[in-house]
Amino acid sequence: MAKQALRLLKRLRNDFQLSIITLMGLFGVLGISPYAIYRLSQGNYLVGSADTIIVSSTVLAVLYAWRTGDTVKPGIGLAMVFSLCATLIAINLGVNGLFWIYPLILFNFFMVSPGKALLITTLVLTVLVSYSLAVPGTVFESHYQMVSFLVTGLMASALTFIFAYRTSSQRDQLQALAIRDPLTGARNRRAMNAELKIAVASHRRHGISHGVLVMDLDHFKRINDSYGHQAGDKVLVDFVELIMCSTRVEDRLFRFGGEEFLLLLPNTDRPGLIAAAAHLQRQVAQGLQGPGGAVTMSVGGAILRPGEHWESWLQRADSRLYQAKSAGRNCTIIDPEPQTPEAASL
Repeated sequence: MAKQALRLLKRLRNDFQLSIITLMGLFGVLGISPYAIYRLSQGNYLVGSADTIIVSSTVLAVLYAWRTGDTVKPGIGLAMVFSLCATLIAINLGVNGLFWIYPLILFNFFMVSPGKALLITTLVLTVLVSYSLAVPGTVFESHYQMVSFLVTGLMASALTFIFAYRTSSQRDQLQALAIRDPLTGARNRRAMNAELKIAVASHRRHGISHGVLVMDLDHFKRINDSYGHQAGDKVLVDFVELIMCSTRVEDRLFRFGGEEFLLLLPNTDRPGLIAAAAHLQRQVAQGLQGPGGAVTMSVGGAILRPGEHWESWLQRADSRLYQAKSAGRNCTIIDPEPQTPEAASL
């Protein structure tokens, strides 16, 4: 039981949006359930039903998010349900129902992107004002009260939009920094481990073939020793730019070690992996220049096997890299396909 609780807490720490939808869902259920019970007991079935729909939708959305890991659809769904129900409650209760619009504004900006939240909130305010103008005295007691609510609602929406936009932008920047090598801009080893796990899961579920190339710059230490680390850093940056320009959009490049890099190639079989390695090796030999002349690389590669763990896959590619370096460098060795029992008996 304790281990299960620790796993749940770890998942909440690692998934910001899941933690937000869970926390807001908890507040929604605890805060609105008493009102739903009270209003139904008092015979106000329209508002009581709206409260019940909010609570039920919240529970279902949180369960869906936990089960699937998808927080976008539940967030949009909850924002729409909450906005619709809050609008109906405000129309039915008048001034007493308008107090729920302000927490709704905050809720929407937590659930969906700032742009969508601003659009939804604007639609809610527009509907309330339009209904009040069409049926005077139902929502607002006077035009002055309506204008005051509209101004304060728009001010709250604008300020919340600015805060949500800045927060979202900063969070995206932090996430990018967490998975990027600060020198070259390639993804780092942390991101590599996660992507390799995803590739294994994709192969297991959908049969998508994946290959990896582990690339090591030949005699890189000589550059650092002879010309300094600044010159070596420039070679690394130029290497990453060259590889990025020579690969497909769906390929992923990671800085594996000091001068070691890993390229993940989805939808690639062994002949395709061999062709990609040969192409990149030519590009590097022809286009990568260090202070002492052309720089070459050694390459090891492997295709993911059915049921294989990602670490075993990586180890096979890495061992082929060391074979390529032992063979004289500036060459590629791709791990052979496993022999079937029929082929082995021939």
